[in-house]
Amino acid sequence: MAESTTEVLVGGAVLAVAVGFVVYAGQMTGFSGRTAAQEFTASFRSIEGVSVGTDVRMAGVKVGAVTALDLNPETFRADARFTVADRIALPDDSAVIVSSEGLLGGNFVEILPGGSPFNLEPGAEIEDTQGAVSLVSLLLKFVTGEQSAE
Repeated sequence: MAESTTEVLVGGAVLAVAVGFVVYAGQMTGFSGRTAAQEFTASFRSIEGVSVGTDVRMAGVKVGAVTALDLNPETFRADARFTVADRIALPDDSAVIVSSEGLLGGNFVEILPGGSPFNLEPGAEIEDTQGAVSLVSLLLKFVTGEQSAE
């Protein structure tokens, strides 16, 4: 009788630890669907290195994710839709840029909040954007000595 009680207790402990790991992994990957989010759009000249699911960050903290990417056939720009947590109010003069985590790191979408006292409504388009900078084209400009026209 004591052996079966011990086996049940150990089995319950193992099961509890496994459930704890699943919950922790879901929270760390942003998989938990409990956070309410608002969606915004932005149009970029180049959104190279960004895909659906890419992090949206403010001050280095993940606040959302890219939900859709489409090519606008009229403007030939990349239209992006992304979410931001409901608890964050974005000023209407905020900017969105494609940033890099480093020389070998991936890209992410960064929101630079403005100073306006008025906030964007969910679904609004953020017009101040800066697309991805191609490392290859920068290196070619450096190697060939090409200077940009100002």
